[in-house]
Amino acid sequence: TALRRLGFDRVFDTDFSADLTIIEEGSELLERLSTGGTLPMITSCSPGWIKFIEHYYPDLLGHISTCKSPQQMFGALAKTYYAEKAGIDPKDIVVVSIMPCTAKKFEAGRPEMTDSGYADVDIVLTTRELGRMFRQAGIDLLDLPEEEYDAPLGISTGAAAIFAATGGVMEAALRTVYELVTGTELVDLEFKDVRGLDGIKSATVELPLKEAAVTQDDSIDNPKALEVKVAVAHSLKHARLLLEKIRAGEADLHFMEVMCCPGGCIGGGGQPIPTTNEERKDRIKAIYEEDADMPLRKSHENPAVQTLYEEFLIKPLGEKSHKLLHTHYQAREKF
Repeated sequence: TALRRLGFDRVFDTDFSADLTIIEEGSELLERLSTGGTLPMITSCSPGWIKFIEHYYPDLLGHISTCKSPQQMFGALAKTYYAEKAGIDPKDIVVVSIMPCTAKKFEAGRPEMTDSGYADVDIVLTTRELGRMFRQAGIDLLDLPEEEYDAPLGISTGAAAIFAATGGVMEAALRTVYELVTGTELVDLEFKDVRGLDGIKSATVELPLKEAAVTQDDSIDNPKALEVKVAVAHSLKHARLLLEKIRAGEADLHFMEVMCCPGGCIGGGGQPIPTTNEERKDRIKAIYEEDADMPLRKSHENPAVQTLYEEFLIKPLGEKSHKLLHTHYQAREKF
């Protein structure tokens, strides 16, 4: 509501493209597991973390997921899929992201983030900058009525909501990967082993394989379940510890989540000040409560994402998905 008062024509939710990120990232993980790809695969949605590994561990870039962040996926779709649906020339669309993160500003300016034919994201404002703009405009959030996001890029699930907390991306991915692998409904959606503010968290998740994936030939090694070993690190100090293990060949892992900021995006450099551990805990608690209250809590159940694939992308990891939603990273010199 406040953004519309400031003059924005459409207000969407980046949680929509967080759900999309999970579909692409989960599919990429399963592809790597089944084809002998580089493991562990490491998440790529924290631009501060990506910049760090480009400078200090460029030899490990093959471990990074090729998925763009939700911000960049959204921008690419706003200027292709949405522009097409709304009948708007993409050159007339200005995408402004509101982010908890100062590194998102650098990410939006990366030359490779132009797969829509334009800069996918034009401007990035931090949450703190937006709050300042509201005050300057005399807008008090407590006095405003509730309004809905615009469709179709405003629909999201609880899995997307928890992205901002350390462990949230991992948990969201596991909810989807579990059902893709097993073909059965996941009843207990909460992977609590990857939650919390411990520096490094690890877990082993057992995924029973679909019956069709298990042959009747007892003469070959034919597991009935897939064991996925995962780890979560927040802050670069803890990321370094895991990266050194990978370098030394000591990381018995399949999937890693890394967030640059302590606590995840809820503790981002653009968030309201101060950010103490108590504030982090309160923000994380609020995010998990939001997830629990959502009618849909798995990314692959987002109806707008399902329609996006039917109408435009065709399939995860497909030709159009690769062009718009995936990217590459580059080795950079140390400062």
